[in-house]
Formats: sequence, C-alpha cells, structure tokens
Amino acid sequence: GARAARGPRGRGYPRPMDLDAVKQRLCAEVDQRAELLLDVSHRIHAHPELCFEEHEAHDLLTDVLAGEGLDVERGACGLPTAFTARSGATGPTVAVVCEYDALPGIGHACGHNVIAAAGLGAGLAAAALADGVGGRVLVLGTPAEEGGGGKVPMIDAGALDGVDAALMVHPGPQDVRGFQVLANQQVVATYRGRAAHAAAAPHEGRNALDAAVLGYVNVAALRQHLRPDERLHGVFTDGGDKPNIVPARAEAHWYVRAGTRQRMEDLKQRLLACLQAGADAAGCTMELAWPSPAYDDLRDSEPLLDRYAANAAALGREVAPVTPATTAMASTDMGNVSYVVPSIHPIIAVSEPGVAIHTPAFADFAGGPGGDAAVLDGAKAMAMTVADVWLDDDVRDQVRVAFERQGSGS
Repeated sequence: GARAARGPRGRGYPRPMDLDAVKQRLCAEVDQRAELLLDVSHRIHAHPELCFEEHEAHDLLTDVLAGEGLDVERGACGLPTAFTARSGATGPTVAVVCEYDALPGIGHACGHNVIAAAGLGAGLAAAALADGVGGRVLVLGTPAEEGGGGKVPMIDAGALDGVDAALMVHPGPQDVRGFQVLANQQVVATYRGRAAHAAAAPHEGRNALDAAVLGYVNVAALRQHLRPDERLHGVFTDGGDKPNIVPARAEAHWYVRAGTRQRMEDLKQRLLACLQAGADAAGCTMELAWPSPAYDDLRDSEPLLDRYAANAAALGREVAPVTPATTAMASTDMGNVSYVVPSIHPIIAVSEPGVAIHTPAFADFAGGPGGDAAVLDGAKAMAMTVADVWLDDDVRDQVRVAFERQGSGS
C-alpha cells in the first residue's frame, strides 16, 4: 500500500508525502520525455567518441539539461567534456552518474549511450519534483571511463562534496545487482637499450625487445600463483623497427587488477619486479608511466541496492544476485566514487543472456530495442531510488550506517 514518507528535513518534517505517489509521478515524468531520451541514446550511439573526446555527447546532454532549467556547468572540474547539472534547494543530495565515452573500433559496445540517456532521464524526472518534494539532484557527466578515469579528477575537484548517494546503471546481458568489480591500474613500461647491426656487431647491442619479452615471460610464470580475482595482462606496443637492427627501444602496456585496492597495490609491486628483472637480464633500463588514475574496487551500498532492486521489480525487472554465473569481472572508476559516497552500479539487461559486453554484437543491442527499454526502465528505477533517499529517513540511516561500516573495515 501507499506509504507516508517522513520528509528530508528530518523526522517530524511537517508535510508527510506519499512515497508511492511520488514514485508514480517520477515514472510519469520519464514517460513524458521518452521520445527525447531515446533520441539522445540513439544520437550518442551513432556518433561514438573516445575518452576525453566526447564533445558531441557533452554538448547534447548539457543542452537538454539546460533547456529543462537545471543549473548546468559545462566543462566542469577542468575537464572539457565533463559537466554537472543541479536542481533543488533543500534536502538530501543524490548524484545520478552519466557515462558517454565509447571504445575504439567497436563504438558503444559497452552501452554508454544507455548509461547517459538513463542518467539523463532520472535526473530530469527528479529535477521536475525536487523543489516540491524537498530534495536535491546532481547529474554528473563523467568522461573517459574506458581507461581515462575521468571520475577521479572530478572527485579531487570536489564534485561529490555534500552528496549523500550516487547512482548509475550499466547495461549488460541480464539484470544483476552489479559486476564483480576489480581495482585496476595501467602501467606502460618503456625499455631502452643500445642499437647495433644484428648481423655485423650484435655484441655491441643491448636488446630492448629482449628486456620486454623476458619481463612478459616472468609475468607468465607469476600468473599461476595469482588469486582467482587477480589479473595481469599486457601487450607489446613497440618491438623495434627492423630485424637487422638490435632494438634500442621497446614498450609494453600492462593492466593490474585485484579484488581490493590494497591487493592491487601489492600485485603491482610483483608485476614491476617481473618487468625490472627482464630489463636487468638484458642490460637495459626501464621507465614507467601511468596513463590513467588507479581504479578502485566498488563497494556497493547494499541498502541502496535493495531499494533499486525493489524499484526495478515494480517495473517487471527481477534483479539477480551477483554470482560467477550471473555476472563478469570488470573495472570501473565508479569504484572510486564508492569510496567517497554510498554508491550503486547495478547491471540492466539490454541483450539476450550470454552476449558479452565489449563486442560488436553487444553494441547492436545497446542501440536497439533492448537498449531503449533499458534507458526508460533504468531512468525510472534510479528516479524512484532518488525518492527513497529523499523521503525515507530509514533508508538514509541504513545507507549511512552501511557506508560508515565499510569505511571502518567491519
């Protein structure tokens, strides 16, 4: 039945509200904008842009938000393709997170067009009710999730200051409470040796490619001793110029992943020892570069996930628990957000079960009817979860206590 919510100004808020009625109004606000939201999703899908190059998506999303009366900051936090949009004067603040970068070669095979349009829809619906209900919404446009870590400088710039909870949905092959999110960091190792004629005077050379290969072999031996949720994977990006010249330069690009931030740091040191040993054995030097910030593991707010799952179920989407059978391992800079504010990152189905993300087939689903349904349902489920945070004191208390316990490690 309908519930009377105690309002956002604390217990005893003088104007009790019917939370179920508020949720119905939020869903109606999404439905009123359905054509707009699907057009945004399709346009972003049709024009994939790589990390930190998402100018068309940034302009499209911010134009819509400004047109609906939100207070928009374009190029937020010193990032040209980031944005913030705010609505509401009082009450708890909930951030709805948008991503909109694509993958090289396969476009929106991670479905960020769906993330952007669903976040836009939830933000616009919440903004339409914010002042009347007594809550605040922040729509956060975060570039470069696919390797650039755009959320990290936004956090450092204070984009999440004063935020009580952060929500986003990620497309996948079925509705699940989330991915098994691993902490992740990239490293580029550049080896430098000495060139020589490979036939006439090989003894005068120091082979940088040998250094890189020996490092790779060391890592391959290390892999058998890793935990089930740890990953080391790399590619050679430079191996020399011609076979008859001893390579003076070589380069390898590596990813380090582990189940927690601390274990990733420990594994990173083991990787670097392997790579340095290869350089030492070949008589070369090694330089390291870190192309993006480290991605943290994601600490889900279980009370928030419970509310999202209930709201999704009201839309006919049953959200499965996270198990090896229902979800995959992945990394996201939303993990960094989850260390700062209570956060959720559930998966919303856009495809048939078994279709892997980061494939051309998944890109087709993200731009098709399954993606369209996820945009509208994702917007509604998140908007209803915003209302839970705004209007239900018990939900806010549970979210706060759970977050404090995560911070204390209990």
